Amino acid sequence: MDETRVEAPARTKNQRGSPGEVFAAFLKLGLTSFGGPIAHLGYFRDELVVRRRWIDEKGYADLVALCQFLPGPASSQVGFALGLLRGGPLGAAAAWTAFTLPSAILLVLFALGAAAFGGPVGSGIIHGLKVVAVAIVAQAVWGMARTLCPDRARASIALAAVLIIVVVSGSIGQITAIVAGGLAGLWLCRSKAEAISGHMTFPVSHAVGTIALVLFFALLFGLPALVAATDAQGMAVFDSFYRAGSLVFGGGHVVLPLLETETVRTGWVSADQFLAGYGAAQAVPGPLFTFAAYLGTVLGPEPNGLVGAAIALVAIFLPGFLLLIGVIPYWDAFRSRPTAQALMRGANAAVVGILGAALYQPVWTGAILGPYEFALALTCFVLLMAWKAPPWIVVIVAATGGVLIGLA
Repeated sequence: MDETRVEAPARTKNQRGSPGEVFAAFLKLGLTSFGGPIAHLGYFRDELVVRRRWIDEKGYADLVALCQFLPGPASSQVGFALGLLRGGPLGAAAAWTAFTLPSAILLVLFALGAAAFGGPVGSGIIHGLKVVAVAIVAQAVWGMARTLCPDRARASIALAAVLIIVVVSGSIGQITAIVAGGLAGLWLCRSKAEAISGHMTFPVSHAVGTIALVLFFALLFGLPALVAATDAQGMAVFDSFYRAGSLVFGGGHVVLPLLETETVRTGWVSADQFLAGYGAAQAVPGPLFTFAAYLGTVLGPEPNGLVGAAIALVAIFLPGFLLLIGVIPYWDAFRSRPTAQALMRGANAAVVGILGAALYQPVWTGAILGPYEFALALTCFVLLMAWKAPPWIVVIVAATGGVLIGLA
């Protein structure tokens, strides 16, 4: 089996870790990563790039750019790839399980009536968690800009990406910005090829990648036929959530209209249930795609409950991971070429611009409602940047601050 290689820091001596190490790292992230997919990328960078040095800044930015191109939950795809890089297939499974399980369990409990956020304290905690996302994203933008936009050309590409996002919102704007950044990199960022200082290995052969791509399309087009032929409700649930995960770019909030179409308009879930679950999803860490676990639990027709949650959760994540596995072997061969390196310099600069635009909308506009929130966000930023405080401590500070602001 041939293996795909990816650039890594020269100082990385132990190139592989155990699935247990990966699980522990991502469980910490799954318990503390509040704020949505853009904030998750900031948490990943701080924990796995800066602290643990599993991959360097450029390799990380390459993964982010790749996952922004693919349908599915971008932050979870990045986490899956990092787990694969560090611990092989079992590491990838450990990364997804550990990052996804905390929020999925909390949302299932909420659906069963065992957990809820209400009153001024609950609202304050939710608001504080939105504020901490401002500090996390600001830290990520600052750190990545220093590494990936060190000259006028790449800084200009990042600025152009911000302008594109302002004019063309949503996933189309993100993809347009990355494409434009890559093309600008071919023109503005040509230089001698960078020497590869070290290697880590993605254990994905071209044959496995091809099988994953075939399976992705077979399920996308074959499941509706199976549903029509068997009229099995479990198969229909899997098909609906698989299709939602297959057709959304950017992940996060973008998937909500698709899920509303597949569950509310079919009569499986009431509009009130849908909105209540969406509100609860804002209060838990981890990927917003775990909203599927809540929906699977409250489905009217069976399978529902824990079985429905498991079906919905696996189905919505599966297509994005199949696409990622399918593309990884070919992507690495592409990025090893000098021309591709120039393209990726521009694309990486565009990723910084996308993060910068997201820092304002929706992160800043959704959290900073007045001077108290600004002061809390600035406090969190100083704790992260100057005091090097662990993110989970900063989350507690923000949640406490949110409660105090709500009671003031």
